[in-house]
Amino acid sequence: MKLNKYISEFLGTAFLFCAVVGSGIMGQSLTNDESIILFVNATITFFALYFLISSFESYSNHFNPVVSLAFFLNKEISFKTFVLFTLLQILGAIIGVLTANIMFDVELFQLSNKNRSGFNIYLSEIIATFGLVFFILISNKDKIALIVASYIGAAYWFTSSTSFANLAGTIGRMFSDSFAGISPENVFSFGLAQIIGSIIACIVYKYFFKDSL
Repeated sequence: MKLNKYISEFLGTAFLFCAVVGSGIMGQSLTNDESIILFVNATITFFALYFLISSFESYSNHFNPVVSLAFFLNKEISFKTFVLFTLLQILGAIIGVLTANIMFDVELFQLSNKNRSGFNIYLSEIIATFGLVFFILISNKDKIALIVASYIGAAYWFTSSTSFANLAGTIGRMFSDSFAGISPENVFSFGLAQIIGSIIACIVYKYFFKDSL
């Protein structure tokens, strides 16, 4: 068994959510203007996604359980690989968030009070995740880094949920009581919405696009 692809999933996810949460904490420390914080957060996430997906391209670069789920449903990875990827992605996201907490000298173990509830927000997560997975499935593999980074960077702004679209990141971000955090009470609903979005994307891809690519 090649370990590099598993280590890639752990490291990539850890660095990604260290960047997501770290940039949120940094922005929050510099200004109270949430539009500026969101711009900073989206921009840093764009760059982090682009360089991480590009760097780990030769190994494995899902960094997201709902993306791995899509690859499993399309029979591109085994169930065992899907489970291991998911566990490592969740662990990586948590480690990344805790690392950001340490770097910015905030309480290491904390739970977020950032409420992200409501039908409109959960619908946003379904749409955000559907788009992410769908565009990954239909795109040329050599353009994935730019496509994913651009899509998520944009979706930060056009979805009311600010496009988490990542189950591992959602779990990890509940350990940050910052701009980028999410209340533990909202994690299950976000996760369910993300899984639904991923499955719908796989269905649309399978029945309308797969054979024509």
